[in-house]
Amino acid sequence: MRQSVVAGAGEAGPQESVRRAWWPGRARALSGTLTGLAALLVLGALVLPDSVDRLGPAAFVRVPAEAVVGAVLLPALPRRPRMAVAAGSGVLLAALTVLNALDMGFRQYLGRTFDVVLDWSLLGDAKSYLEDSLGTTVALVAVAGTIALILLLFVLLALSMVRLTELLARHPAAAHRGASTAAVAWVACASLGLQPAAVPLASHRTVTALRDRAHRVSETLRDEAEFRKVARADAFGTTPGDRLVPGLRGKDVIFTFVESYGRSAIEDPGIAPGVGRMLDARTKALARAGFHARSGWLTSATYGGSSWLGHSTTMSGLWISNQQRYRTVMASDRLSLTEAFRKTGAFETVGVMPGVRKSWPEQKWYGLDKVYDAFGLGYRGPRFSWSTMPDQYALQQYQERVHGKRPAAGKGRLSLLILTSSHQPWAPVPRMVDWDRLGDGSAFRAMEATGSKAADVIADTAKSRAEYGRSIRYSVTALTEWLERYGTKDTVLVFLGDHQPIARVSGTHASRDVPVSLVAKDPGLLDRIDGWHWTDGLRPARDAPVWKMSAFRDRFLTAYGSTPGPGRN
Repeated sequence: MRQSVVAGAGEAGPQESVRRAWWPGRARALSGTLTGLAALLVLGALVLPDSVDRLGPAAFVRVPAEAVVGAVLLPALPRRPRMAVAAGSGVLLAALTVLNALDMGFRQYLGRTFDVVLDWSLLGDAKSYLEDSLGTTVALVAVAGTIALILLLFVLLALSMVRLTELLARHPAAAHRGASTAAVAWVACASLGLQPAAVPLASHRTVTALRDRAHRVSETLRDEAEFRKVARADAFGTTPGDRLVPGLRGKDVIFTFVESYGRSAIEDPGIAPGVGRMLDARTKALARAGFHARSGWLTSATYGGSSWLGHSTTMSGLWISNQQRYRTVMASDRLSLTEAFRKTGAFETVGVMPGVRKSWPEQKWYGLDKVYDAFGLGYRGPRFSWSTMPDQYALQQYQERVHGKRPAAGKGRLSLLILTSSHQPWAPVPRMVDWDRLGDGSAFRAMEATGSKAADVIADTAKSRAEYGRSIRYSVTALTEWLERYGTKDTVLVFLGDHQPIARVSGTHASRDVPVSLVAKDPGLLDRIDGWHWTDGLRPARDAPVWKMSAFRDRFLTAYGSTPGPGRN
C-alpha cells in the first residue's frame, strides 16, 4: 500500500501532464509577444516623424539604418557593457521621442519646432492655458498623466532595447543574417529612391534628428550674440524728443492688438465670408461717423501663440522670434514705439492689459506711465475661458478711466490696448450688448453659462474654426463700435493682429501674415501714408503690400515726421 502511494506521488496524472506541457507553450507565446511589442516600440520610436501632418501608416513602414547598425554592434559587446549601452540607447531614444512629440505640438500651436534651449519655460504657460480653458482639475490630471506617460516611455524603451539586444546576442548567426538582409534592403531602397506614399523606405530619422537638434542649439547660442549687436543699432534711439512724431502732436493715438487676428480670418473660405461682411459693414459705419481707414499686411514674428513676441516686434522694430531675443530687448534701452511718444514729453502714455494677471516689468521698456491690468478694471463678471473679460467691457473701462478724461494741458495721449476675447480656445465667445448696460460685467454671467464649452471646441476642428471666426467678428466689432461711439477728430487708431491662429484653424501651411489698419478722421493723417499703398477700408486686398512686422516702427515714425538721430556703435 505504501509503495503504491509513493509511486502515485511521484507520477503525474493526465491533467498534470497537460498542465506541464501547456505552461512552456504559454510562456513561449508570452515571450514572443513581449519581444514583438518591444521591436515595434523601438522601430516606431526610430521612425517617428516630428510633424502631425506626416503621421500615417507610411511613416512607420520603413527600414531604419540605426536599427541595422545597432543589431550589428550591440550584440558584439561584452554582457555588462552591452546591457548598459542598450539601456542608455533606450533612454536616448525615449528623450528624442519626447522631443519629437514636443515638435509636433509646437508646429501645431506655434508654427515652429521646439527649442531645447529656450522653450522649457513655455511648458508652464501651456499648463496655465489648460487651467484657464478646462479647469484646474483637468489640467492637473493632464499634467500628471503626461508625466506618467513620459516616465513609462523611458522605462519601456530602455527595457525593450535590453531585451532585443540580449535576444540577438543569444542567437548571433540569426542576428547576423537578419542584419545583413536589412542592410541590403536599406541600401537598395536608398539607391533606388523608393518612397511609396512620398515617404522614403530607407530611413535615418534618428541620426538626422540628433544632427538637426545639435545644429539648432548651436544656432540659438550664436543668434543670442548676434542679436545683441543688431538691437544696439537703433536709427531712432538717440533722436531728441522734439524730433519724434511731430505730425501727431496733440492727437489721441491708440495702438491695439487683436488676439489671433490673422490673414486666415479674411481669406480662408470657411471663415472669411462672415469676417468680410463684418469688415465691410464696419467700414461703412465708421465712414458715416467721419472716419477713414487704410489697411495692409504685416508678417508676424510668431504664429499661433506667444503674442508678446508679436507685440514687442511691432513696437521695437526688431524681429523678436524667441524668448531669448525677447528677454534681450526687454533688458535693453532700445526705443519702443510707445516710448517714443513718452520721450517727446508731449504725450501721456497708458496701457490697458486685461490679459496681464501678474507683475509686468515690461511696462518700463514700453514707456507706459500707467497700466490697467486684469485686476485694475473693476470687472465682476465671469471669465470667458482664457480671456479675463469681454473686449467690449475692457474698451468701456478704457473710455471711463482714460479716454473720457482730458490729458494734462497741451498734451496728447498714447494708449496701448491688448484685446483678448479672440484668444483660443474660442469658447465661450461673448456677444455685443448695449454699451450703457455693461456695468461691472455681471450682465455677462448668463452669456458665459450658456456659451460653448472649451472642451467641446478644443476637440472639434470644425467648431474651432467656426468659433474663431465668431471671436474675430466680436473683437473687431467691439473695437470699431467703441471708435464710432467715442472717437473724436483727434483720435488715431492703429489696430492689427498679433499672429495667425493655430494650425488646426489656419492650416499647416498658412502664412504668418496679419492685417493692420490705420483709422482717423483727419484726412491729412492718412495722406501721410499714401506711399504705403494700403487698401482703403478695414479689409486689406489680397495683393496689398506685405511688410515684416519689424518694419512697422520705423515706417510709422518716419511717416509722422520723426528723423533719425546719431547712429550707435
